[in-house]
Amino acid sequence: MKQYDLVIVGAGPAGMAAASAAAEQGLTVAVLDEQAAPGGQIYRAISAPALRDEGILGADYYHGRSLLAPFKAARVDYMASTTVWEITGAREVRLSVQGRARTLQARRILLATGAQERPAPFPGWQLPGVMSCGAAQIMLKTSGLTPPTPLVLAGSGPLLLLIALQLHWAGVTIAAVLDTTPKENYLEAGRHLGGALRGWKMLLKGLGYLAKLKRSGVPCLSRVGDLRAEADDSGKLTRVRFRHKGREQSLDTNSLLVHQGVVPNVQLSRAIGIDHRWDELQLCWRPATDAWGETDIEGIFIAGDGAGIGGAVAAEQAGRLAAWQVARQLGRMSPNERDRLAAPVRRALAPVLAIRPFLDVLYRPAGEFLRPADDTLVCRCEEVTAGDIRRYARLGCTGPNQTKAFSRVGMGPCQGRMCGLTVAQLIADTRQTTPAEVGYYRIRSPIKPLTLKELAGLDDADRKQP
Repeated sequence: MKQYDLVIVGAGPAGMAAASAAAEQGLTVAVLDEQAAPGGQIYRAISAPALRDEGILGADYYHGRSLLAPFKAARVDYMASTTVWEITGAREVRLSVQGRARTLQARRILLATGAQERPAPFPGWQLPGVMSCGAAQIMLKTSGLTPPTPLVLAGSGPLLLLIALQLHWAGVTIAAVLDTTPKENYLEAGRHLGGALRGWKMLLKGLGYLAKLKRSGVPCLSRVGDLRAEADDSGKLTRVRFRHKGREQSLDTNSLLVHQGVVPNVQLSRAIGIDHRWDELQLCWRPATDAWGETDIEGIFIAGDGAGIGGAVAAEQAGRLAAWQVARQLGRMSPNERDRLAAPVRRALAPVLAIRPFLDVLYRPAGEFLRPADDTLVCRCEEVTAGDIRRYARLGCTGPNQTKAFSRVGMGPCQGRMCGLTVAQLIADTRQTTPAEVGYYRIRSPIKPLTLKELAGLDDADRKQP
């Protein structure tokens, strides 16, 4: 099997920056990417944007070119459209590309798998026509496509505002933006105002999104609750209902985009067996890492939003820090040189990360999304409701793995990505404990679909590799 000094999983900001930094130090590097081109979610399709008007996606998106250019110039083996389905304790990376399974041997591994949108179940979220804001952004970046109108956006967080602006700039008529941020969040976030002021540039950017959206004429309703999507007799989305200022209201719509923030993508890191801890501010699990991104498993690093939500700028810098630490461990640079390069990066990171507690508390999802009503589907793959989970918890299930045995929750195609956090929260509430005590699904490899033909041909493929 082919060997590398560093194998990087993911080619978003953390992965691209790490690959370039590692290659500069003379390391042999492979980058494995599920997408057809580098960029990750934030810089998706940056090498060939579908939109000619650069004003639609904005300067932050095109910043990705500053990472793409050195990445392309670096001596890196980039493997696109590649699925990583297992990583062993011996740092063997098993992957599939073009229907063939292979194994790479790595001296060090960096997971740069990024974030996923937080699952936010509510009545009707499974209907055709309801999709995440991130999915709509993928359509816009890769194909220049926009959702059918009338269009309504609902949720909380800066990304909700940004996507609403991008769609508006793309010429889409938006019926309304429904902000579900609870009133009490503003008071609680005030305790972290000091950190927000340290990150004043990001704070001003968020306020700018809100001001531009209001000037655009798009109706923006705040403190919205009781969100519900409804369908016609054919099962197609036709209406969204909600409560605003104590009154129930409704809007006719063909598309509903929803967003309740993002959380680390931990499926691969959990399958490896890395230690994870419950983050009470971000209300999610995150892998435990040191200041350089190394986990409790020697030689395996995590950088970017996969280690905790910090945003694209923080992910980029974290990728460089991890690469320099790997280079030091492999004898390609001295500790003094590593620290010299890291010092300005850490100074730049400080204000970017200082604002996170403020944002995490301010945009914490409303209780109706964390603890949905009994008749709300939680696991769309296996059609398990919130009421089912509460019932199993009352019967004695103490964690998600037991509820899986009772109901198949988490056993569908998404392998628990879209229900794991909600199931843990429901069990914790029912048993009057915490998600940290309840735990998460036991994730096993392969973490992505794999054919028997690929698996059977793995040894032969390995023998044929140089």
